[in-house]
Amino acid sequence: MKQFLSVADAGDPSALAHLARQLKAAPWVHASLGQRKTLGLLFLNPSLRTRMSTQKAARHLGMDVMVMNMDQEGWRLETQDGAVMDGDKAEHIADAAAVIAQYCDIVGIRAFPGLQDRAADYAETFIRQFQRYSSVPVLSLESATRHPLQSLADLVTVQEHWHAPQAPKVVLAWAPHPRALPQAVANSFAEWMLAAGYPLTIAHPQGYALDPQFTTGAQITHHLREAVADADFVYIKSWSAWEPYGQVLCRDTGWMLTEAHLPKASTRIMHCLPVRRGVELSHELLEGPHALVQAQAGNRVWAAQAILVRLLEGLTNESTSPSVYSAKL
Repeated sequence: MKQFLSVADAGDPSALAHLARQLKAAPWVHASLGQRKTLGLLFLNPSLRTRMSTQKAARHLGMDVMVMNMDQEGWRLETQDGAVMDGDKAEHIADAAAVIAQYCDIVGIRAFPGLQDRAADYAETFIRQFQRYSSVPVLSLESATRHPLQSLADLVTVQEHWHAPQAPKVVLAWAPHPRALPQAVANSFAEWMLAAGYPLTIAHPQGYALDPQFTTGAQITHHLREAVADADFVYIKSWSAWEPYGQVLCRDTGWMLTEAHLPKASTRIMHCLPVRRGVELSHELLEGPHALVQAQAGNRVWAAQAILVRLLEGLTNESTSPSVYSAKL
């Protein structure tokens, strides 16, 4: 693996999830794989689970970790080629990426969307430009349109809690929220579930359609109760509108999932966290026996570790022949 930005980089997503489960059972089995290697984590936005789980995963592999909150500690970066830099951006991403790649063997980046310009957000300019100018692998810690580490952890969680021979019915359900949130988690979850071959239903109010590139093959409905009636897993997530882009169009509290929506008592409840209790999900479901939100959070470590193993293996393979990575030696 030479990068990890989406499910397209995962190869077989179910096999990658299986690797994560193996690592969960034996966290130190690759304890020397990352020795004398450095993971750089660059955060342009807040993080709790992504930051801590990825650091823990790296340390299981013997890696050194450097963390930088770019939004607070770094220079403002210009991303446009040919820009005349006479404004408030002090450094070009071409220079920053090249420098960071000299210090790190793998670089993880978290960069949220602005939710103002859909074309700009979906172009993924920051992470794509950084990757362009970096000589080392880039790992997405959540981009403007995807959160692949979260989605891999979600797939691991589903695999752990489903033992029937047939594929489970999975539902992604929109939930109300006081703020406009990115579409990244919803996009990515849909993409990974469909790639794993799971029947997926997406329930959301009018105006909250996701980009079809992520949802082709899913059943779409605007009726929450109908969608979740026979679901095996319900993934709750708020996201902002597609048109007008980045807006909050619906505040209907009826979209908050409660026990009353779920005639099937065994339905598992998922959420990526942080969750607005009593807004997105009822307290009863979050604290009930079928809530998997803490299991998902725990699996973030093993998802990150599986990806780091594959990226480190890629570095090892590259080191046996001339490559861009050898320029650092």
